[in-house]
Order: sequence, then C-alpha cells, then structure tokens
Amino acid sequence: MRPKKVILCVDDSEQDLSVMKFMLSTNGYRVLSATTGQEAIHLFSENLVDLVLSDASMPTMDGEQLVSRLKQVGSHVPMIILGDPQQMNGRIHRADAVLAKKTCSPLELLERIKVMSARKRGPRKGMQRLATPSELAVAS
Repeated sequence: MRPKKVILCVDDSEQDLSVMKFMLSTNGYRVLSATTGQEAIHLFSENLVDLVLSDASMPTMDGEQLVSRLKQVGSHVPMIILGDPQQMNGRIHRADAVLAKKTCSPLELLERIKVMSARKRGPRKGMQRLATPSELAVAS
C-alpha cells in the first residue's frame, strides 16, 4: 500500500480549515492543519510535507510571507495560495500556484493538488531534512 500524501493546510478561519481538512482526508490525503504561520512553520519542519495549501490573508503572517519562508528551506515542496488573484496581480510571489478562493471549485482544487503533488521534486533518497523551527525563523 502506498503511503498517503501529506498536505499542510494553513488558514486562520477554523471553519474553512475544517472544510478543507474534511475534503482532503476523504480523498485519501493525510492533512496537517495550522491556524497561524508560526504553527505552520513548526509542522513543516517536523514532518515530511508533500504540498502546502495556504490562505492568502491571515493576520501576523500572510500566505505570501509564509510561502516565502517555507520555500527558503523546502523549495522542492509545491505550494498553493488560495486568495484573490486580483489583489496579488502584478506582485511577485514564490507560490507555485495562486487560486481564487471564492470561485475555485472543490473538484478544480483537488485536481490541481493531485497534479502538483504527483510531480513533486523531492530531495534525493538518503538526504535528510535539516531545517528546524529556529532555522526557519532566522531565514526570514
């Protein structure tokens, strides 16, 4: 049996996070959830994550800032920001995809996750993940 892909979901809304977690877990993914950027950084450094799915607008650390920090350590992990693409229009971000949170259907999101997690460019076998939460905090 193949191991489940691990998705880190980050959203400050408990309700949105619960819906996302239910949708992904019923479709065969193992879901780690975080309500803050700091919590997400900790989970990312403690687990082998196959994909990060983050809300764009969160207090303290928004989705773009979170993705930027995580990409400094795990650039091979695909990351998706859910938000308003018009607000991000013209801004440079490090996410692999930006999807409209309001208009993206669950089927579209699941298909994008399936494609992006399947083509993940991971570290070579035998390499260890060396990042710790303190290293991520320093990287910013």
